[in-house]
Amino acid sequence: MTFLPGLSLPALPTTVVWDSAMTSYNFGLGHPMAPERMELTARLARSLGLLDLEHVTVAAPEVAGDEELLTVHSPEFVAAVRRVSEAPNMPDLDRGLGTEDDPAFAGMHEASARIAGGSLLAATSILDGSAVHAVNFGGGMHHASRERASGFCIYNDAALAIQKLLDGGVNRVVYIDVDAHHGDGTQSIFWDDPRVMTISLHESGMTLFPGTGFANEIGGPNALGTSVNVALPAGTGDAGWLRAFHAVVPQLVGAFEPEVIVSQHGCDAHRLDPLTHLNISIDGQREAATAVGNLAARHCGNRWIATGGGGYSVTNVVPRSWSHLIAIAAGRPVPLRAPVPDDWRTYVQDKYGIHAPELMGDDVDLWWRSWEVGFDPNDAVDRSVMASRKEIFPLHGLDPWFD
Repeated sequence: MTFLPGLSLPALPTTVVWDSAMTSYNFGLGHPMAPERMELTARLARSLGLLDLEHVTVAAPEVAGDEELLTVHSPEFVAAVRRVSEAPNMPDLDRGLGTEDDPAFAGMHEASARIAGGSLLAATSILDGSAVHAVNFGGGMHHASRERASGFCIYNDAALAIQKLLDGGVNRVVYIDVDAHHGDGTQSIFWDDPRVMTISLHESGMTLFPGTGFANEIGGPNALGTSVNVALPAGTGDAGWLRAFHAVVPQLVGAFEPEVIVSQHGCDAHRLDPLTHLNISIDGQREAATAVGNLAARHCGNRWIATGGGGYSVTNVVPRSWSHLIAIAAGRPVPLRAPVPDDWRTYVQDKYGIHAPELMGDDVDLWWRSWEVGFDPNDAVDRSVMASRKEIFPLHGLDPWFD
């Protein structure tokens, strides 16, 4: 069964968080979390005209204050980040600061708090009505937990945005995470909070960091059924990934009835990513972003905050994927067969000596089978999906076989 991409969203007031100061989030030469990911995305989005649209506001984030950070992080952790930021030669390994994944660097607190401030700004724009959609492509630090940095993430900006929404009067938030890695930090922060549903679609922890995110992780005693995990086998491609998404996410969003969706769009599920083992295309990632935006339109009066996340194919994948995310949020989707602007390709060639992609998509045949065609017990993706549906769906009055 073949599906066409979802309908584009209307052109609604949209905030895009960006300032070159965000590139100070820099773990050093050779680290996968290269700050160039952000600069190249902003440059491509501008070349495509997305940041100059009349209804799009580009806003520079402030450094989040301690009072804001403490809404999801412990005082001891924030103090530790400050100490290590001032003395990088004195790591705090127990709190994940100064490890191979999260090397200590001077100014780490300010750089991390600025990324956090970007998602807080996004939440504020939703709460005060100045925007309906907001994008912080520099955010999505989903591995950071209340007490510890992890997996290239210091402060959890997505969790901070969710908490800001809750403190601002929002009653229910759904968090959707399509990064190749499990969104463990965000899940842990809201593990026992019935107001927040976290849905993570990721490569199985059997083959990828952080080794968590299985179907039986369903939330704390006060919030059973609000932690949702779909652990996909290594090698899963567009057809399986999108089948899994559409077999779990729309049904649960409809049942939970959120007032805002916050999403994390790490693009490291791409087939060219050097750190993961999934086989997703730019086309598939664009379709997932469209699907999330359509869910926000259907259930949340369009209110949607989108963040970035992982993604380590710095010139080929990340800028295209996140430019599509910005375009979808802005209601001006870029066709997959649109040419990548010549000025951007020339810049990449001159600065990095790399031949950049010529098209905005990967020119794949994007299709997937609807869950309605039936469960295939011989298919590894279907078995993962059914495990998640059996754990979660009954807790929301849904039938794991037919809904």
